Amino acid sequence: MKPIKAGIVGTGFSAIAHIEALRRVPGTLVWGIASRERAKSEQVAADMGIPRVYDDYMEMIEDPEIEVIHNCTPNALHYEINKQALLAGKHILSEKPLAVTSQESQELAELAEQVNVRSGVCFNYRHYPMVSEAREFLRQQENGDVFHVQGSYLQDWLLYESDYSWRLDPELNGPSRAMADIGSHWCDTVQHVLGKRIVEVCADLKTAHMHRQRPLVQSATFESAEGECEEVAVSSEDYGSVLVRFEDGVQGVFTVSQVAAGRKNRLVFEIAAGQAAVAWDQERPNELWVGRRGQANEVILKDPETLSKRSARLAHYPGGHQEGWPDGLKNLCGDFYAHVREPKHNRSYATFSQGHQLMLLIEAILCSHEDRRWVTLAKE
Repeated sequence: MKPIKAGIVGTGFSAIAHIEALRRVPGTLVWGIASRERAKSEQVAADMGIPRVYDDYMEMIEDPEIEVIHNCTPNALHYEINKQALLAGKHILSEKPLAVTSQESQELAELAEQVNVRSGVCFNYRHYPMVSEAREFLRQQENGDVFHVQGSYLQDWLLYESDYSWRLDPELNGPSRAMADIGSHWCDTVQHVLGKRIVEVCADLKTAHMHRQRPLVQSATFESAEGECEEVAVSSEDYGSVLVRFEDGVQGVFTVSQVAAGRKNRLVFEIAAGQAAVAWDQERPNELWVGRRGQANEVILKDPETLSKRSARLAHYPGGHQEGWPDGLKNLCGDFYAHVREPKHNRSYATFSQGHQLMLLIEAILCSHEDRRWVTLAKE
């Protein structure tokens, strides 16, 4: 099998995670890397054994040997890089969000429909085996129709006023932070599990620290800042809660926070149906809780021998061998590259069209908070 050559744009947390995931996907080869600082690209290339370093992303896109672009840059750069990759006829896998405005994401979604390439957005939680199993569980008629959904996505890496990241800069990140960064993950995961889209929202957001200490020397996401700092104003939200309505009338509520002490990366959803409920916690990724009335609750463990056929394909180790965040990203990359090789592949990754819908959702949440009212999502 001839390897598909990939190019990585970026050198931060996401870029390294993509490189490591691709090394575990058969038939793929990380061929090159580019970033705003060539010295950083050269260092990552040396550390990770990547053959080529490019001066910028356009040089990479124009290289005929590169077939797939992985866009692992700050949010404000997503639109232009994604657009140039599509125009050049390169397959593109972009970190979320797809863009920072729905005008940009709409243009990208429409362009993606016009060109003969694969284009996806990295919403990786839908690629966990037990998330897939929750989806399959709810499709069983004996469990009844869904009544409501609840959940949260909680982190603590921005708990202190002294915590800082480029994500706090609206010029790099966009107008929304907690909702765009982790709220979008929760929404995509639950929409995927239900097979239904959110169409209305009512949001209440808050900024815990109106000012933060920004280091004069920038650090990467999740890294502790050191050295001299300056005080800067913060405009984006640290946490918020959102009431949601899905297209078929199912109701729900979720909370996101990046200032929840002790919570590192806790995405949780619980879905109540007529005869059973199902719940999943990203920090316990190999378990799926099933609640029932009139009989004992149960916990289904990740085991490819007992999972549904579709979910078992996402579990690569025997029961008792734990799989988690890196494995979900590997599954996403495997799904994407299978579609690159075979256009008829039944993909499950998020498309640019779905990435656009999530941009509309984030903008509706911001509008709801600003206007203090329910907001219906704009038409796609």
